Amino acid sequence: MTTYQIPITTPQLITKPNEIFLLASGDLRLSANQTCWPAQQEMEQQITKVFAAESWTVKRAHPYDEALKHGFIWNQRMGMDVFKTIPSEAPLIVAVAVWQYSYHLLAGLRDHRGPILTMANWSGQWPGLVGLLNLNGSLTKMGVKYSTIWSEDFNDEFFLNGIRQWLREGDITHDARHIRDLKLAQLPKEESQLGVMLAQQLKSEKAILGIFDEGCMGMYNAIIDDELLNPCGIYKERFSQSALVAEMRLVSDIEASNARTWLDKKGMIFNVGTDDATELTDAQILEQLKMYIAAVRIADAFGCDAIGIQYQQGLKDMTPASDLAEGLLNDIERPPVSHKETGRELFSGKALPHFNEVDEGSGVDALVTNRVWTAMGMDPATTLHDIRWGRHYKDDDIDDFVWVFEISGAVPPSHFVGGYASAVSERQPAMYFPKGGGTIKGESKPGEIVWSRVYVQTGALHVDMGRGAAVTLPPEEMQFRWKSTTPQWPIMNAILHGVSRDQLMARHKANHIQVVYATSKEMADKALAAKAAMFAELGISVHLCGEITLT
Repeated sequence: MTTYQIPITTPQLITKPNEIFLLASGDLRLSANQTCWPAQQEMEQQITKVFAAESWTVKRAHPYDEALKHGFIWNQRMGMDVFKTIPSEAPLIVAVAVWQYSYHLLAGLRDHRGPILTMANWSGQWPGLVGLLNLNGSLTKMGVKYSTIWSEDFNDEFFLNGIRQWLREGDITHDARHIRDLKLAQLPKEESQLGVMLAQQLKSEKAILGIFDEGCMGMYNAIIDDELLNPCGIYKERFSQSALVAEMRLVSDIEASNARTWLDKKGMIFNVGTDDATELTDAQILEQLKMYIAAVRIADAFGCDAIGIQYQQGLKDMTPASDLAEGLLNDIERPPVSHKETGRELFSGKALPHFNEVDEGSGVDALVTNRVWTAMGMDPATTLHDIRWGRHYKDDDIDDFVWVFEISGAVPPSHFVGGYASAVSERQPAMYFPKGGGTIKGESKPGEIVWSRVYVQTGALHVDMGRGAAVTLPPEEMQFRWKSTTPQWPIMNAILHGVSRDQLMARHKANHIQVVYATSKEMADKALAAKAAMFAELGISVHLCGEITLT
């Protein structure tokens, strides 16, 4: 008789009445988790007191690790093991005080049957809002039901009313009156026709997104399956990031130095030092420019229409940051790159759209934006930003909620007040970027913008679109905003027309938002209409957000 061994089942924690389990996902990088842990701990202490006042007990589902010096779930296997102990019907809180890797928790959240609440602090210093929106976008893509909430001090009426509804009903109702589905008949005829023609051309001639490794930083929501992309005429060229490093080795020091000289002549400032561990060095900049040149050459060789470099985690221990290269790629005016054999200038006078962190939703958006803005005779320089933070601002000209849109440096200098002449490159924070490298830092110029986000929901592509304006703030407010977030990174101070703070947070399905300038209010409205028509003709469901003029 054969005897089989059955694995021992991990015992589950016992659910007590009025008890909620709390999870905290973190980074893969130990340095980030240790640095950010005090902020997470403070948030958990605050929300534990709030729920206690409602006669509910919050119980951590996983302990603080004395050896690692933090209490985050820091990899996918750990997340799976933690969920083995949680009763499948128990109420859960995912508390997000800092940037986190959503995939650490997705396996457990996909199968969980109890009510799920994602929750973030409202802090610029600690990007919990960014981590929350990525998690929400990932859950939306998976089709997992969840509720979400955020707060500055966890004592405001918006927050308290939200958690009380969740405790009663297992759900939180948010205001979604700013959303309406696109009706093609409402679009102006000329712009509608333009969008349709551009979509038909794309589906017929097809386009390629160059993907330098997928799945950056656990962003499950940033991956779009081929079955959804291909009907739009969009295909992927899948590269290994090692190919980028290999091509970088073929770029000469002279070529990289010429690119640096070009930037110096344009007035861009590099804040350099000599300590490679803590300062930006000339050697780091040279390697970043080799990456820029290598990326352009690979894109040309494979006929890519846009590219995305993962960088984190794969390259962070091998090369300086990719942000300098990414920002240059997104600009139509940038250091020339020539073909290795023929000397032909590559993508001359054109932007080569780059979607930061291989966010394919932003890649599709950047591709569509580039086609529409180019056809309408406007600068197609586009970029994504993290929805980092924001606060109400009031002076003689502004009385509105002003967002801080901020990304790690992949912003085209044409978005800045003074272009290259106002761009500054500072060393990336060592906590995230051990090999250093410089950013492209600047304050985004005032002007009319179109914002958008492509995402996956119910197994299909959707896009939210709206209008807004980038605004100029006084120097003291700008300095406050940089000090309150990441001072090395570029900022866009943005007002979204007809969309409140809480409406955007409740609805948005990603940590990133795509932004592009238009030359006037009238042209911004027309460009949005053409872009909406192009998305719709590609088979992407379009949702208009806030105040939009379609005449």
